[in-house]
Amino acid sequence: MIVNQTEREEREYLANLMSRLREALRKIDTTIDSMHHEIIDAKTYLWENRSELDPAETAANKVDIMLRIDQGEKAVDKRRKLQKLVESPYFGRVDFVADGQSRRDSHYIGVHAFSEDDSQKNFIYDWRSPVASMFYDFEVGKASYSSPAGRVGGEICLKRQYKIKDGVMHYMIESSMNINDEVLQKELSQTSNEKMKNIVATIQKEQNAIIRNEHSHELIIQGVAGSGKTSVALHRVAFLLYRNKGTLTSQNIWIISPNKVFSDYISNILPELGEEKIMEMGIEEIAARELEGVCKFQTFSQQVSELAASHDPSLIERIQWKSGNDMVERLDRFLADRCESYFVPTDVTIDGVHIAKEEILQAYQKAANLPIRKRLEKAASVLAANTRDQDGDKLSAATAKKVKTAIKKMFASLNLLVIYKDFYETMGRPELFTYKKTKLLEFSDVFPLVYLKIHVEGTTGFDEVKHVLVDEMQDYTPVQYAVLSRLFTCKKTILGDCNQSVNPYSSSSITEIKKIFPEADTVELLKSYRSTMEIIRFAQQINRNSRIIPIERHGPCPEIKTGNDRSDEIAAIKKIITSFQKSENRTLGIICKSQIQAETLYQEIMNSCKGVYLLDFSSDQFHEGIIVTSSHLAKGLEFDQVIVPFVDAENYKTDMDRSLLYIACTRAMHMLTLTYSGEVSPFLLRVEESCQNK
Repeated sequence: MIVNQTEREEREYLANLMSRLREALRKIDTTIDSMHHEIIDAKTYLWENRSELDPAETAANKVDIMLRIDQGEKAVDKRRKLQKLVESPYFGRVDFVADGQSRRDSHYIGVHAFSEDDSQKNFIYDWRSPVASMFYDFEVGKASYSSPAGRVGGEICLKRQYKIKDGVMHYMIESSMNINDEVLQKELSQTSNEKMKNIVATIQKEQNAIIRNEHSHELIIQGVAGSGKTSVALHRVAFLLYRNKGTLTSQNIWIISPNKVFSDYISNILPELGEEKIMEMGIEEIAARELEGVCKFQTFSQQVSELAASHDPSLIERIQWKSGNDMVERLDRFLADRCESYFVPTDVTIDGVHIAKEEILQAYQKAANLPIRKRLEKAASVLAANTRDQDGDKLSAATAKKVKTAIKKMFASLNLLVIYKDFYETMGRPELFTYKKTKLLEFSDVFPLVYLKIHVEGTTGFDEVKHVLVDEMQDYTPVQYAVLSRLFTCKKTILGDCNQSVNPYSSSSITEIKKIFPEADTVELLKSYRSTMEIIRFAQQINRNSRIIPIERHGPCPEIKTGNDRSDEIAAIKKIITSFQKSENRTLGIICKSQIQAETLYQEIMNSCKGVYLLDFSSDQFHEGIIVTSSHLAKGLEFDQVIVPFVDAENYKTDMDRSLLYIACTRAMHMLTLTYSGEVSPFLLRVEESCQNK
């Protein structure tokens, strides 16, 4: 192989750097081993001399041990980063000459930074560093970056991209554009596995702007299917942790995740980027925490399953009535009225002590900024403390307790379900409240009740959270956002795709979300990096409102296969599975409309097809291989190949069905096949001729 001088120099630089990295790794291994023995020796000394050491000496020894453990943990973290760099030290290079300077500085950019302890030279710059931003934002030519001292202008003289694996350079590309299309094509053409990958080597300019945004209190990201919005949001978390070391830790950041499988799928991103995993919680876990001891409720998945199984007009009406911005306004008006009308003060005479109702009302009104329960407690406590008995003395503890109890009873009811039922009666729609019949709160009632609880009892327990990520934003209602805005007053990154709602009767648009967060900044990601152009064009025919823009990457045209009956269709699915198992593809998603259909299909194919997994609402892990699941659970996931079964006219006919079909099709990276028997779904009647039945 002929190697030009430039590439020879690059390979020499890589070889030299790999030698330095391996030496640094050897040293840190020695340090960790030494620290391990020191800690054991210190603990042994403390134990063996426990009777001879005075308390001060014991405390000092314990502090010393804790400091050594902390140093050891930092050393282990450093080793983990070095091990990552030994695998792939860098992926980019930017040569920059600052204005007014003649020196040309080369900046190699990797997942982590690297400099030797006895050297001031940075051999590798962290992708999150200010100077690394030029790699993502500028072509060769005029460029600038923000430094602690201010904006630094200058010129990029050289920009290169590399693929290095296990210390070996596979390719080097001169790159005059933001991220060379050739590199992007190579990355996007790879097969998927059981985990989401980091994208530091291929971050696009518009994605980089989102990642490095530090000013927005609420940032709403509308991203089409395959735009990388979740990955961008997680890289944003890694950037914020890097920029705010000492004031922000992974424990201060929460992600509200759609399900446990998705949580597992994205679980390696932050560790890959050198950060600890963040706290993940489902929206229903928040509801369960808030409504513990109040009532049991239907889950979102149960609501979606109920809607997918039947088209009950009364159920749809209840969901729609409770899912708009009007619901928040109705609740606010009702609560404002009931805060006053529920409280009926009367004169109090207890143990010879008299308190006039006017005085009680005045105390209640002065505490108007508090939740109702705390408002009552504050008014009662103030009155009990300020009232004097016949001798001019403070009330005895027994009398004060009686006074407080009497005042609190002046409020009609603090029972949440009683107040919530009264809300519907006040609205003239008592039939919308079904709890009395079922003793199970419908999911559409869960967050209106939590919202009411916040106003009645207040909030506690989320003070340590400094940033919240809300994924799948389209599946949360305005009332849910109103709840989140009150539970979490910190900064937020809210992301999703309004074209991917699993329940269009309760989905939210950006316009509705902004009514809750009027100061929020919004960005839109329209480019899709997941699917081939053929798959995206096919999906756009299902959802004509989709503004998705495909990256120039081609593959087989989606196929629609028909069978004479269900057994024919199952046989076709098994044939596709066999073909997949002989291919280089690593993941195949068989995505049904509902979980019931997924479970039934799984039972029909599991014995004749090896390596098939069922993904249901109790699953907590994403497997490589063949996955059978529903559109609901497949959201956010991607597969090399996708089969969408049962796309007949009876199964896919409503607006909700259209949305579920669009979600299923846009999970495919390289290959998509749809199967049916009988009459095809009306959503597929206008597909291009090249994708017609085969």
